[in-house]
Amino acid sequence: MNSDQIDPRVAAIAQESLVRTRVRTNRMFASLMVLQCLAAIIGALVISPNTWAGTEHAVHAHVLAAIFIGVPLAVVPIFLALRFPAEYFTQHVVGVAQVLFSALFIHISGGRIETHFHIFGSLAFLAFYRDWRTLMAPTAVVAVDHLWRGIFWPESVFGVLAAAPWRALEHAGWVIFEDVFLVFSCVTARRDVVMLASKQVALEDSYSRVEAEVQERTGELQSTLGDLEGEISENRRLQGEL
Repeated sequence: MNSDQIDPRVAAIAQESLVRTRVRTNRMFASLMVLQCLAAIIGALVISPNTWAGTEHAVHAHVLAAIFIGVPLAVVPIFLALRFPAEYFTQHVVGVAQVLFSALFIHISGGRIETHFHIFGSLAFLAFYRDWRTLMAPTAVVAVDHLWRGIFWPESVFGVLAAAPWRALEHAGWVIFEDVFLVFSCVTARRDVVMLASKQVALEDSYSRVEAEVQERTGELQSTLGDLEGEISENRRLQGEL
């Protein structure tokens, strides 16, 4: 449905519903950021010192750096989510920060394939906003991060020492595959919001019509009752004169 053809009342109700969804989702991500920040620190200290072979047990400088990256990476979206939960720009900052956390987890785990699933979970969570545009910037961040690191620093993202551009493209393909379904889900969800708003407006209009008819009918009955009472009084007066 074209936005120009939408009843302004429907648009207002739909927008109000989407703002509530944005506020609720932003606050959910604020809690998630706290948990992810703690998980990143624990993972950096406990998990990442071990390589694929499990032979190294030293916390490297880049792992320590990842710890200090995780905290500011969480603070900014948490602040925006709590201070400006209804603002449109907050969800985009949260979306980019969320996939950067995914990249951080992949990095501090030494490119373990299991941590790549965090990206797919992050994108799925971002679909809670019911806005497909929120997925675009995070997807671009994932593509640039994996392509760049896959070529110049493959062990940090794919757990292998050789350059892996094709692996990066394969991963990008899966991300796009997921995005197609998430975009469709977001578009469908927004249509459902508009449809529910339309039904609410139609219900309100029906209620207003019924209420107007009841008031009109009540007025007619009161007028009729007044006429009858007048006739009764007149009859009584005439009978009294007789």
